Amino acid sequence: MSTAVKTESSTQPAAEAGEHPIVFFDGVCGLCSHSVDFAMARDANATFRFAPLQGETARAMLPEEDTQNLNSMAVWINGRIYRRSSAIVRMLWGLGPFWNMCGWLLWVIPLPLRDLGYSLVAKWRYRLFGKHETCRLPTPEERERFLD
Repeated sequence: MSTAVKTESSTQPAAEAGEHPIVFFDGVCGLCSHSVDFAMARDANATFRFAPLQGETARAMLPEEDTQNLNSMAVWINGRIYRRSSAIVRMLWGLGPFWNMCGWLLWVIPLPLRDLGYSLVAKWRYRLFGKHETCRLPTPEERERFLD
């Protein structure tokens, strides 16, 4: 599930993140924006940083296929990239005890079934949750947690 991180330009965005885990999301997807809001509200220790897949941080740190194919959220943790349902699980594990338990419950579902469910939601997300013309803009209070 992991892929090596690009090396030629990946140190600058990682340094900007302060080695925090980074959640990469489709910046124009309504569901993805709601997911970011959900995570930020429950991330009491401000552990995660967030970056749109359409941004400079994603281009510097992720393989091109991830920034071209917006059907998968990704989570970068300590140089490893997790995609699809594994990214959701990793994010849940970092959101406190209750959400950590939810992540473990999701984790016990076999990966092919988890990713099938993820793919179905990804396929319909624009129709169900909308698509914005521009990427989600952080509020001034959120700005330090967002990477370009």
